[in-house]
Amino acid sequence: MCGIVGYSGPENPKDVILSGLKSLEYRGYDSAGVAILNHGEFKRIRAEGKLSTLQKKLESETFDGHLGIGHTRWATHGAPVEKNAHPHTVRGISLVHNGIIENYLELKDALGPQTKFTSDTDSELVAHLIADEIERTHDLLKAVVNVLPRLQGAYSILVVSKDHPDEMVAFKNGPPLIVGSAQGAVLVASDVQAILPYTKKVVYLNDLEIAHVKGESFKVFDSLGRPLEKSVTTIDWTAEQAKKEGYEHFMLKEIFEQPRAVARVLAPHVDVSKHTVHVLEGTGLSERFREAERIAVIACGTSFYAGQVGAYLLEKLAKVSVTTDIASEFRYREPVIAKNTVAILISQSGETADTLAVLRQLKKVKVPVLSICNVKNSTIDREADGHLYMNSGPEVGVASTKAFTSTLALLHLLALDVAKVRSTLPLQDEERYVRALLAAPAQMETVLACDKFFGEAAATLKNFKGFLYMGRGVNYPIALEGALKLKELAYMHAEGYAAGEMKHGPLALIDGRMAVVMLAPSDELYEKTLSNLEEAKARGGVIISIGTLGNDKLRDLSTHYLALPRAEWSVNPMLEAIPLQLLAYHVAHALGHDVDQPRNLAKSVTVE
Repeated sequence: MCGIVGYSGPENPKDVILSGLKSLEYRGYDSAGVAILNHGEFKRIRAEGKLSTLQKKLESETFDGHLGIGHTRWATHGAPVEKNAHPHTVRGISLVHNGIIENYLELKDALGPQTKFTSDTDSELVAHLIADEIERTHDLLKAVVNVLPRLQGAYSILVVSKDHPDEMVAFKNGPPLIVGSAQGAVLVASDVQAILPYTKKVVYLNDLEIAHVKGESFKVFDSLGRPLEKSVTTIDWTAEQAKKEGYEHFMLKEIFEQPRAVARVLAPHVDVSKHTVHVLEGTGLSERFREAERIAVIACGTSFYAGQVGAYLLEKLAKVSVTTDIASEFRYREPVIAKNTVAILISQSGETADTLAVLRQLKKVKVPVLSICNVKNSTIDREADGHLYMNSGPEVGVASTKAFTSTLALLHLLALDVAKVRSTLPLQDEERYVRALLAAPAQMETVLACDKFFGEAAATLKNFKGFLYMGRGVNYPIALEGALKLKELAYMHAEGYAAGEMKHGPLALIDGRMAVVMLAPSDELYEKTLSNLEEAKARGGVIISIGTLGNDKLRDLSTHYLALPRAEWSVNPMLEAIPLQLLAYHVAHALGHDVDQPRNLAKSVTVE
């Protein structure tokens, strides 16, 4: 998840690009850079750290050109050091990239040992591919058209060439890219905030579309280089829409904020250069987790389902017994608390009445409590022994979205660190899991493309009599959360089940008017999940399956199939949550409901 800005026009490109990067700094803050035309070459300035470091380096720099590109980075491939900062420059090609090239190693091997890399990134590889094509075709647009079919993954890319000093080419597959047309100028950015100070007329690129900027105009082409007619959108925000940043509802805005929210969670706890985590050191509870014989995870509603995912992570990685409880049940059932128990309490608001009561109950019997909240200095935060924060920012929509995925990311980090202090996870495995987490924000941006599908499908989906959500293992709590979202927003019958429980009752509900949402990513339980899906299909259920990219068998069994990027099993829940949120949002919207303030519900439950 990174920020991209490009400018071609009469104003000073340095000022325009820096201004745009400042508005996108939330998208990446471990390095930044620009490449701006100067004396017929693209002069590149890069800096490790926050954007302010780059600004200082640029204060005395001047450029005589009219065109440039800039980038602010959140590291996925390669440590956040200057050599890995964008733009990447190869034989006159300068390029900025947001996303992940999944077939990076395969393409790098194909280039051969004679190709020398100066960074540890997958992004530089694309610059090499385009540079090779430029030498052959002498045409920047043709070079991109030729390279595009070779790339697999999620990416948005903006490229310039010193041999074509009045051109920029932008192309994407997943993460957003927007082109804005101003008076005598063209801007390209990964988010509309960077463009709005200069124009309200924008074109949104779809996947596998290419924008070719030449001077003060641009054209859009398909992946084969054939011209397309694109409609221009005029951004005309009211004061309320400005708060919503153009989204129709706060909830939709917050769904789309999830990649940056997860990035914010990861930033303070991950050593990107070593791919290690450090979560517990600030809580004062490292020794208690090391000695724990049991961990009790306690929460309500959406936070409880996040806690259930955390239980799978903690047991598998840290090899410790974990119990999960709904706070309103735990406080009244006279629980027997095992010796050396540590409790994790989760509350977005930090004021949830039942969870707060449990905290005070635990403190009376000297059980150390780690709180996970989104609101610092809330009551639960103040009274807990140790503290972690979702860092997801304000959440206006009553139905939690970004706080949920932020909690999933934080629990993943916590499980890795508990595993470390208990010496249950080899270092190479920790590094593998950390790399997967660092890739998650960019993968989440790709999954947000499901928005268009559910927007179109909602007219049909709203007519079903009910929805059954199913999953196995770590995906089961996500099925529960998906069903909760539909109940909260669409007021429809929806139930979440462990897929292995289908034969124990839910199978009786399935007919042609029942939608079955099956979470079936490619993990160790995939084959068993597939068998459950076939049972539902045989009973006439309408199958909406969410699986891993390239699964033709799952696609053939499903009425609707949504493909997720390939990810570690532990990251899949964060990716799966997004289409389930979008499904609930669009069905509720199609039914005419208030998605930001659903009936009978409040954001923070501060009474029993």
